[in-house]
Amino acid sequence: MKKMFFVSILIIAACLCAFAQDEKNMAAGLGAENNMNARKMFAGGLVLSFDYNLPVSATPLAVGFAVSGSNNFNDTTVMEFAALFRWYFPGKEHQGWFAQAEAGYSLISEEGNNNLPLPVLAGLRTGYRLPLGSSFFVEPCARFGYSFFFGVGVTSGMRF
Repeated sequence: MKKMFFVSILIIAACLCAFAQDEKNMAAGLGAENNMNARKMFAGGLVLSFDYNLPVSATPLAVGFAVSGSNNFNDTTVMEFAALFRWYFPGKEHQGWFAQAEAGYSLISEEGNNNLPLPVLAGLRTGYRLPLGSSFFVEPCARFGYSFFFGVGVTSGMRF
């Protein structure tokens, strides 16, 4: 319970700081993913991500973090916590094609083997951020790495 309270406070503080800025340097997204994050069968998952566009002139880079939860609808639940580093290909607008590196850890809960921490999560993601007006976006993406095998999904979000 204390962890959820702490995470909520951090998210609120980040959002308040973001709305004080004139430019849209931050983004938050919520999405769904189908992945191979279980030993047996595919898993469905939800992803919550935050990223910040680095303010260096003419730099198409962003940093942030993502939290995701997956379940294979049988006996395995996986929570992932990852830091991310994103590079947008075409230019400095922080939209369009991107490549993203992720690093973090996983918490796996299987029937009979509760809360097994897996200290290594490493992955690469690629996708396309499609702007919908000046504030909203849709982002189809695919990823592969360890401790999961692959994932395919779509995220929608807001820039602020």
